[in-house]
Amino acid sequence: MSSEGIDLGRKGEDLALDFLVKSGYKIISRNYKTKLGEIDIIAKENNAICFIEVKTRSSKRFGLGCESVSSRKQRQSAKAALIFLKENNLLDKSARFDVVSIDASSNTPEINLIKNAFELSGGFTY
Repeated sequence: MSSEGIDLGRKGEDLALDFLVKSGYKIISRNYKTKLGEIDIIAKENNAICFIEVKTRSSKRFGLGCESVSSRKQRQSAKAALIFLKENNLLDKSARFDVVSIDASSNTPEINLIKNAFELSGGFTY
């Protein structure tokens, strides 16, 4: 990834963090990494542990950021989430996957939060 892409991604995550905190989320972790995948932000909202993917776009040429969360990325996120929940003894807690989509094509970025953006069916192990 180019340094421009990394900078855009980091700026997007910073915007998302600020937005989530203002929306009542309590941030638990940022850039949680496992050998099976990475989760951009882990937060708690009410009683739910939220695993949040942040997608930032500088133009609409390739569609909205939320449209780029592939089924492969969803599976990777789910596996990483399961590891996090096991490591932190939280398997009995409610959990969900959210996506923060940021359109940075104008001077004022547009931020959209999609709660319960995806669910996974079928079992898997890591």
